[in-house]
Amino acid sequence: MPDRSAILAALRAQRIETPSWAYGNSGTRFKVFTQQGVPRNAYEKIDDAATVHRFTGVAPTVALHIPWDAVDDYADLAAHARNQGIALGAINPNVFQEDDYRLGSVCNPDAAVRRKALAHLLECVDIMDVTGSADLSLWFADGTNYPGQDSIVARQERLADALHTVYRRLGDHQRMLLEYKLFEPAFYTMDVPDWGTSYAHCVDLGARARVLVDTGHHAPGTNIEFIVAFLLHRSKLGGFHFNSRFYADDDLMVGAADPFQLFRIMAEIVLGGGLDPAGGVAFMLDQCHNIEPKIPAMIRSVLNVQEATAKALLVDAEALHKAQADGDVLGANAVLMDAFNTDVRPLLAELRTELGIDPDPIGAYHSSGHFDKIRAERAGGTAAGWGA
Repeated sequence: MPDRSAILAALRAQRIETPSWAYGNSGTRFKVFTQQGVPRNAYEKIDDAATVHRFTGVAPTVALHIPWDAVDDYADLAAHARNQGIALGAINPNVFQEDDYRLGSVCNPDAAVRRKALAHLLECVDIMDVTGSADLSLWFADGTNYPGQDSIVARQERLADALHTVYRRLGDHQRMLLEYKLFEPAFYTMDVPDWGTSYAHCVDLGARARVLVDTGHHAPGTNIEFIVAFLLHRSKLGGFHFNSRFYADDDLMVGAADPFQLFRIMAEIVLGGGLDPAGGVAFMLDQCHNIEPKIPAMIRSVLNVQEATAKALLVDAEALHKAQADGDVLGANAVLMDAFNTDVRPLLAELRTELGIDPDPIGAYHSSGHFDKIRAERAGGTAAGWGA
């Protein structure tokens, strides 16, 4: 049976990165509902991320989106994060919101547009140098809507050229994480539509290029844990953008739609040694909170990842491997189901007590009066959203 002290040690060491953009006003393509107390700038987004870390104990970094989080002095922004008890995490470029990118960014048939997009990617590496960020997280909206609109092969060559240029610019401690998306905003073909395309480019690039798995970017019924196990085995799993989906890229709270899927993913991570920090698997959230309050939703998301991880750590690997070797189909499945059906909330409450935080982070946040405080402090100015 798994050792209790080892489980607690693994949970104590886990790190879950929250996204700055989740703290601003964001939502569906139909409507973005504004909320009170929303941060007005990158500094206040960092304050909210620090609040989540303070109540969970395992979210010590926040990812930035550039230019949504652009500031005049990134060293000062990094210092502000340190003063709040956290650090700046992955840097996410934005090459999809400007009119020039109507036909794509680095895959655009116009060389001038490609140069503009590449310059922004390199600018983000410069920001990494200043902030100490280790990961450049790349997602491209590039693609086509109609057959014949552009050459599929030529677009792949343009993409490869840009990726190689950026990869050569990275420092020795920096990585490139390449995300993929099945569809949207392009509907005939996306230029990085699946994990295989991302994997192929990362193999060509080198050891510091890895695949980023967004759990909302797959066709219905896709076996995401197979993708995770394969990439982990090949040392090409860079990390996750965790969220939940019912239909498409819903960006709902991780574990909300299918907690069993999240458990299965984490079970492959644990069994494959992916919880070891040396493995380089980054656990990041990528969500938007449209009708739910921002900070409590992010706290809940962190707790959901923790719960799935705790259950995965309870999987009796020795019993599982024996059942697999014996061809015991039901026995092997039962090992997983026993772990999944275990109530790990007492274990996590014990962990939080050891960390010196309240065993009930959601309850502690609501009773802290923090929301009333930020609602009053942020009553003026312009709230941050997907464009700022």
